[in-house]
Amino acid sequence: MINNEEIKTVNIIPPQPEKEKKKRKKWSKKKKVGIILGVFFTIGLATFLFLFYGPWPGFRNFWITSAMTTMSHRYLATWFYSDETIQKVLENNKIIEVGEVTDPDLIQFKKYSGSMLIFKNKYEKEILTKDKDNDLYKIIEISGTTYQGFLVAIYDPSKVSIATTQYLGTRGEAITDVAKREGAVIAMNAGGFYDPDWNSNGAIPHGTVIQNGKIVSDFQDANMGGGFIGFTNDNKLVLGKMTKEEALEVGYRDAIEFGPFLIVNGKSSFIKGNGGWGIAPRTAIGQRKDGIVLFLVINGRLPNSIGADMVDLTEIMENYGAYNAANLDGGSSTELVVNNKIINTPVAGGTDGLRDMPTFWIVKE
Repeated sequence: MINNEEIKTVNIIPPQPEKEKKKRKKWSKKKKVGIILGVFFTIGLATFLFLFYGPWPGFRNFWITSAMTTMSHRYLATWFYSDETIQKVLENNKIIEVGEVTDPDLIQFKKYSGSMLIFKNKYEKEILTKDKDNDLYKIIEISGTTYQGFLVAIYDPSKVSIATTQYLGTRGEAITDVAKREGAVIAMNAGGFYDPDWNSNGAIPHGTVIQNGKIVSDFQDANMGGGFIGFTNDNKLVLGKMTKEEALEVGYRDAIEFGPFLIVNGKSSFIKGNGGWGIAPRTAIGQRKDGIVLFLVINGRLPNSIGADMVDLTEIMENYGAYNAANLDGGSSTELVVNNKIINTPVAGGTDGLRDMPTFWIVKE
């Protein structure tokens, strides 16, 4: 028989130490976290190696061409690939232009009237069905596999002209400031500009700029390519590779130099791969055979819109009936303003994501 003292003695025997159990549990959790992180790292590394160096060239082509056409981010390609690999990718992704100059006689202005129009397709219906009480322009939202953007149909080409920064040669201006000063209903970025340190103030346009029939800027350097993109005195968009003297003889009233040309005289450029310009924010201009002008702006570098390549731009312009069309400065320069409001999503940073630039296409009432 156990007395009370013996019971008390039994009860003071310490239970199994909980601290050791807790220590074992804590160590176990850390180990599990380490294993999970290790697995994720291994998967991430394997995915990286597969995308960058695997047998499928799609991502490699996208990465190299996108980086090499930005000017400011070429290191993203040169860090991972040899010069030989980069050159090979660029050779397999390029655009071969038609090699013609626009024949303005093929552009025949046409006015549409009545509500019983017969449309060839849905794109023509979008273009020719005007918004109520707006005979000047129409904004059409567009989208594709990798992009979202805006197409602006301008029904009177005489209303389209070039505007420049008022500080030409000294600094560029924000597109919103230019639109407000010019009284423009629509404004879109136009040509490229001298940017040797990838952080310039947009003061000097690349190539020749013609405004109101006069050369207002003429800067040439080895990095500039393309040809003349502009409207003649009879309001026809003419694309052509020529000297500035020849351009004045053509009768340009407003023009810049850029490229590549996407469509000339109804003939589309041959595009190998993605065209060599990668996927990015894009800007383009075109004119239909009936005279309607097309402004195209594609958002890029965004979760819901990576951007477009030259294939996408050409296809969009073809769909909407462009007879002549050309690529304009894109990337961080892609901007569109309608009634003093930015309607696309610029990615340049700064105020409202805007970039100071020297040249703009504008539309006035």
